[in-house]
Amino acid sequence: MFDKLIDIESRYDELTGLLSDPEVIASPEEFRKCAKAQAAIGDIVEAFRAYKDVEGQLDDLKEMLKEESEPEMRDMIVAEQSKLGEALEGLSARLKVLLLPKDPHDEKNVIVEVRGGTGGEEAALFAGDLFRMYTRYAEMKRWRVEVLSANYTDIGGIKEVVFLIEGQGAYSRLKFESGVHRVQRIPATESGGRIHTSAATVAVLPEAEEVDVEIGPNDVRVDIFCSSGPGGQSVNTTQSAVRVTHVPTGLVVSCQDEKSQHKNKDKAMKVLRARLLEKMQAEAQGEMAQVRKNQVGSGDRSERIRTYNFPQGRVSDHRIGLTLHKIDSIMLGDLDEVIEALITTHQAELLKASS
Repeated sequence: MFDKLIDIESRYDELTGLLSDPEVIASPEEFRKCAKAQAAIGDIVEAFRAYKDVEGQLDDLKEMLKEESEPEMRDMIVAEQSKLGEALEGLSARLKVLLLPKDPHDEKNVIVEVRGGTGGEEAALFAGDLFRMYTRYAEMKRWRVEVLSANYTDIGGIKEVVFLIEGQGAYSRLKFESGVHRVQRIPATESGGRIHTSAATVAVLPEAEEVDVEIGPNDVRVDIFCSSGPGGQSVNTTQSAVRVTHVPTGLVVSCQDEKSQHKNKDKAMKVLRARLLEKMQAEAQGEMAQVRKNQVGSGDRSERIRTYNFPQGRVSDHRIGLTLHKIDSIMLGDLDEVIEALITTHQAELLKASS
């Protein structure tokens, strides 16, 4: 591990020098490339230097202990050694986590799809609650949210919504949200006060750039049609809605939120690229001996990952056995405690697999 850390530190110093080179400064593209490469290893170098500093302090204390004969001073030195020893163990553990293989999509924006599942109108209302939960979380992170397509019910539920979240590290924070989310509560339409169980599905896809997924001009069929509002009202008299079909795979994406045909097509293509990238990844992972070993749980969308129990005020993530009695704040976007627990478990599994 330490040979690798020495190489990384050497590369960091090399990049620092390049960022001061007039030729690199004169080339914006090269400067950005070097700055991005340096930022990617900055945390590792910072932790490694802190580790070496603590290690040096421990060596100094060891020498002091050899020369010190006063019992009180020796006790102080031993206490300081113990304190620094714990710090060294913590830095060592942090370095092991920092050296784990990075998901190449972690820094990407995400396309999130939320759909009402079993449970009829109540499932659609819950899908709307999940949509608001994720948008509020994004607002807390100062990320940008853009709705790409939405299909609402007459009483304010959501049959399906697809939205883009733009922000640094969005995929790394939200990628474990894919799956079936179950809700247990008394629906507003329930007169008998009975608790109903319904569900919504969530899919989180890294936004795919054109360089990630190549779509040939003959691979796509574009159909134009008139859009309509909720319940079939507000029928658009101009043909602005767009349906994009990827001929080789049969994937279909429709978008009608914008009045501009061009904007609807751009949004539909964003979703199509993300779905194609996910399909490519799933096929590649299917060829591996242990499918999705690097995910918390199986990651299968058919898997129930979380239950939101309103009468008991609790949220339970079934993959890691976590239960929090703070459903109100979670539904308002306070997701960090759940997300941090999922990331910690994921890192622990990677460490176990690499040992």
